[in-house]
Parts: sequence; C-alpha cells; structure tokens
Amino acid sequence: MKPTFGSYTECETIPIYYPPQYQPQQPGIESIMIPRPVSENPAYAGSGKLRDKVAIITGGDSGIGRAVAYAFAKEGADIVVVYFNEHGDAKETWTRINQLGRRCLTLAGDIGDESFCGHVVEMTIRTFGRIDCLINNAAVQFYQESIESITREQLERTFRTNIFAMFYLTKAALPYLKPGSTIINTSSETAHVGFKGLIDYSATKGAINTFTRSLSMSLVDRGIRVNAVAPGRTWTPLQPASLPPKLYMSAGFEHPLRRDAQPWEIAPAFVYLASDDSTYVIGQVIQVNGGSYFGQ
Repeated sequence: MKPTFGSYTECETIPIYYPPQYQPQQPGIESIMIPRPVSENPAYAGSGKLRDKVAIITGGDSGIGRAVAYAFAKEGADIVVVYFNEHGDAKETWTRINQLGRRCLTLAGDIGDESFCGHVVEMTIRTFGRIDCLINNAAVQFYQESIESITREQLERTFRTNIFAMFYLTKAALPYLKPGSTIINTSSETAHVGFKGLIDYSATKGAINTFTRSLSMSLVDRGIRVNAVAPGRTWTPLQPASLPPKLYMSAGFEHPLRRDAQPWEIAPAFVYLASDDSTYVIGQVIQVNGGSYFGQ
C-alpha cells in the first residue's frame, strides 16, 4: 500500500499538486496552507545529540525553521524562535516544543534591523544564559518576471532580510559563542542553478554561500564551526506567499523524486551540522534537494 501524501514515510516519486491559495503577506502563514506542511517525523525520537544546548532559529515559527526547532528539541535543545509577525504559527511551535519537554522563547521583530538582532541575543542570554547554535534561516523572496520589475525597495528588503541579518545576528551572538559552538546558514539550490524569476533572492543565496565559507575560515581558530544547508524546493509558507500558482502547484516535478520536500526532510541536515557528528565539517554547503542539483 502506498503511503498517503503528508506521511513521514512518503518517499516514492509521486507527483503532488497543490491547490491555488492566497497568502496575505510574506513570509507567509503556515496555519492557512492547503495542505499543511509536515514539520515533524514521528519516527524521529532523538538521541540527546544536542542535550541542554541553546539554539537561536530565525524563521523558527514555520516551514524549515519549525522543523529544525522540533528536531533540535527532540535532541534535547532549548529553542529561541525568532519570527516576523506570524504570532499564531509561533504559538503553535512554542506549544509543541514545550510538549517535547524543552523550553522555548519566542521573539517577534524584523531581523533586518540590527538593533532587534541585538535584542534577540540579549533576551537569549537573559533567559538561558548561553548560546550554542545560531541558525540563520529566515528569508523573503519576491517573484518578478524581469529584473526591470525589481524596485530598489524590493532589492534592499531582500538583501536586508536574507544576508544583512546574518551579519547582524552573528556579530551580536559572537561574544557568547564558545569553542564547539556552531553557526548554520540556510542557503538554497538557487545559489547554484539560479532562478529567472527570483534574481535578487538567488543573489542573496549566493552571497550566503560565500559568507559561510569566509566566516568559517575566520572563526575556525576560535573553535566555532560554520556551515550551510541548501534545500531544494520545499513546501513552506514562502512558496504560496511569493510565487504564482503555476510555479508552486506542481513544484518539484522536474526533479528525480518528482515532488518538493517536506520541511522535516530538511531538518536532519541541521542536526548533523550542529552536533558532534560533524566536528570535521567546516565551510560546507550541504545540498538537500532531491537530486535537482548534484554539484560541480
């Protein structure tokens, strides 16, 4: 019997169509998506790989960030969920992390504002007393048919949210990161293959790859490891919030697995990079994309 879509066991190349749907804002609200993304693999029990560590996760209220938060909580970490203004999603994530037996702090604001990034770090230290892992995950994207349609305002917002925030948060957190701490950035397959309707977004993801490699070289002598995960197309609120239906309704059909990922399928790569399983891994961009890009 074939597993139904949305189950954690689904691994066959079954094309999935998503219905057209409306999202009132970016980066999107998970609770109104049809179907809902699958954020948690119930078969994933955790083994204490991140016991009593503290992780800051931007965009942790939904999508890949939420899935990472759940996986980290199952591995024993306490979580700081940083999000924009999706309060309902954040509450849902907070509730589940508490059900998993870990503590969760939620902080709403614009990570493109350097002062807010400082506030995130301050509240994390005040609440938990430490930072062990910084996950720079949050992003925005705005589909445009041509570069001529990309306004200065859009360009600045995309770069401010997607890459400037990584600088701001890293600088703010660095004084509290000790040897053995990790920084994990969320890149994208678009950094490698491009995407004609997401020129500015793809450019920020290319910048994230170089930021990751350069920062890893800068911090290696301090015992802090820096890496990135580059997901392929994943069913998150960002997709219907930013893409025309023709692009997300059959997303991933051209990939070998003929579907896009569910967020829980991306999360284990973050667990690997945050844990002692990856002590010899620095400056890498791990591709988790269903075979859409195999590297050079």
